[in-house]
Amino acid sequence: MLKEINLRVTPDIAYQPERLRLYVARELGYDARTLRHLRLRKRSIDARQRTVYVNLSLDVYINEDAPELAYERIDYPDVSRGPQAVVVGAGPGGLFAALRLIELGVRPIVLERGKDVHARRKDIARISREHKVDPESNYSFGEGGAGAYSDGKLYTRSKKRGNVEKILRIFCQHGASTDILCDAHPHIGTDRLPRIIEAMRNQIIQSGGEVHFETRVEELLLRDGRTVGVRTANGREYTGPVILATGHSARDVYRYLHRAGIAVEAKGIAIGVRLEHPATLIDSIQYHNRNGRGKYLPAAEYSYVTQSDGRGVYSFCMCPGGIVVPAASGPGQIVVNGMSPSNRNSAWSNSGMVVETRPEDVDGSLRPYLQEAMNDEAFAASHEDCLAEGHPLRVMFLQEAVERACWIQGQFRQTAPAQRMADFVNRRLSYDLPSSSYSPGIISSPLHFWMPSPVSDRLRKAFEVFGRQAHGFLTNEAVMIAVETRTSSPVRILRDNKTLQHVSIRGLYPCGEGAGYAGGIVSAAIDGERCAECLAAELFPTRPAE
Repeated sequence: MLKEINLRVTPDIAYQPERLRLYVARELGYDARTLRHLRLRKRSIDARQRTVYVNLSLDVYINEDAPELAYERIDYPDVSRGPQAVVVGAGPGGLFAALRLIELGVRPIVLERGKDVHARRKDIARISREHKVDPESNYSFGEGGAGAYSDGKLYTRSKKRGNVEKILRIFCQHGASTDILCDAHPHIGTDRLPRIIEAMRNQIIQSGGEVHFETRVEELLLRDGRTVGVRTANGREYTGPVILATGHSARDVYRYLHRAGIAVEAKGIAIGVRLEHPATLIDSIQYHNRNGRGKYLPAAEYSYVTQSDGRGVYSFCMCPGGIVVPAASGPGQIVVNGMSPSNRNSAWSNSGMVVETRPEDVDGSLRPYLQEAMNDEAFAASHEDCLAEGHPLRVMFLQEAVERACWIQGQFRQTAPAQRMADFVNRRLSYDLPSSSYSPGIISSPLHFWMPSPVSDRLRKAFEVFGRQAHGFLTNEAVMIAVETRTSSPVRILRDNKTLQHVSIRGLYPCGEGAGYAGGIVSAAIDGERCAECLAAELFPTRPAE
């Protein structure tokens, strides 16, 4: 017999299976020995009040065994004889596009400029150890994309765009814990994601597809207004319609599209810092307990948002029990990001704290910052059109200017400029800095002085608001680590809303976060599936829609 039950219990019950079993048996009036299995359907933490509760939705199997799997597996067919499509990029958008193509009978050829998910580790380690960034293999480029070594959070608000549950089931099918199917804010962890990504790659190959690493696409093959394939850096050509899923840091792709006259437009991003607190402090604030989270609760999350001078200021990609990582994708830049392992057990918790920046700001309040950046001869030499009003790449130019300024402040290494939070609010230089998870090291710097003033002024006002909302949040125990700029793509590659093909070039499907249509692992995966479906519909116009 199967019974469904919803419970509201304390953490010591929710996170101890045997205690939970006894509690459920008492609630239902059954002998605990008859409860063969409890399957968790939904779990969320309610920390709004001083007493923290966990909300649970359970399937209770009484005197019968539960089904082996909590989800329906997908059967991927052999597509070795199917029509061919090219997928550029092996991030979540590209990988899920390839898997969906296989479901629909199309043979995917996946081209990734970086290395496979395991080989990337060595190049990523060199960033901290040697302060050297390989422009083809780093936190942004390589199998799995930016998400593989950034966190693995699977929370999205993009439910209107596709089937979130299906994306999570596919992760489970390739090795993720089924906990992600029930947690309100599912999270895999950067320590577990690589083997899941490898399993996806192996599935693509087993089904007759191809996956090529260290294969950078340099040019689209165009014929009569249609994309018929791509040409790589080594001169090899691959034919078929193209799903372009290159990620938000592929600036060479944006430059190529602009030069080739392929329509793109500037898109707003958010710019700010990584704000790192001791994890125990965040736990005590969020759980309303000076002793922190206790034995059973996970590291606490937070979310803050406010308006400052007409622009949103908000926390972004919060990493409880996580670390801050160097996320530059080339030399002469410092970029930071956050990630968490699956157990979220580091001594720190960090979040992006960022300010909304719109294209019109680059033409207006941020223009003086770009003008000053052009005084740097090295920057000016590669940005001749930086000050052209209305330029479609102008938000990307702003990113590059801020990241270069950060690199200069970091003494031309990956040593990140940093400032204590309260010192920043009070416009004081921090004469010392707290310990940090950022492995290349941090150096004291007046962020309030050299960051773009429309960003720093809004951050300062927002921190004062957040400090009033949560006592203890605004503190010199927290450190701001610069600079967070890769919050999303600075460019949108224009596409038709119905066919998802480029507005002027058929056979080209701009996809995911890099094209400006997603904002995280799940939303990129959803967009990858949608692009695959539209591509297959074009190849098989008489086939009924699935």
